[in-house]
Amino acid sequence: MTQIYNKSSEKEKRRSLRNNMPPAEQLLWARLRRRQVEGVKFRRQYSIGPFVVDFYVPELRLAIEVDGPSHFTPETKVYDTERQAFIESFGNRFLRFTNRQVYQELDAVVEAIAFTIREMRNQQ
Repeated sequence: MTQIYNKSSEKEKRRSLRNNMPPAEQLLWARLRRRQVEGVKFRRQYSIGPFVVDFYVPELRLAIEVDGPSHFTPETKVYDTERQAFIESFGNRFLRFTNRQVYQELDAVVEAIAFTIREMRNQQ
């Protein structure tokens, strides 16, 4: 598993990202931590290959990203698409939300995550 997931070579990057989480990620993390959503264990700043996703549920292979303003340039959109395809190529499901959604529609974001978790469990 350490060949792809949470490689030790990415440990310092993950630690730095955890210690410097943007406000939108902090807000969502407060709702995801401690098994508050559908009883699942979320990990924050979890690496998959050379990439780090904001939140991850290992038992379901669910990756969640919160995109800030830097994700909306044409170059970044291409990079994000390729990055997402790589992560999904290992059987991971990917959810993406914007900072705006987290700030203005936090309950709806959490419900969308909960719905996806229930859906994924029903497919197992």
